[in-house]
Amino acid sequence: MEAHVQIKLFANLKKFLPETADRYPIAPGISVKDLLIQMQVPLEESKLIFVNGVKSAPEALLRGGERIGVFPPVGGG
Repeated sequence: MEAHVQIKLFANLKKFLPETADRYPIAPGISVKDLLIQMQVPLEESKLIFVNGVKSAPEALLRGGERIGVFPPVGGG
């Protein structure tokens, strides 16, 4: 059975969002970091990662069914 996640990329990361972001297929056990690499999202631009609304590490493992949000560094002045 194929597993899926829902992905939201914010700000300048949106350009990496695939058309299938609402139901993106994954291999169960993949880390968020490996998923971002697979999607060609620059890791150095992926500073805040949330899985199901909880701040998570890039090494967090996915099973399928998760909602993932990734934010770039926040700047201001």
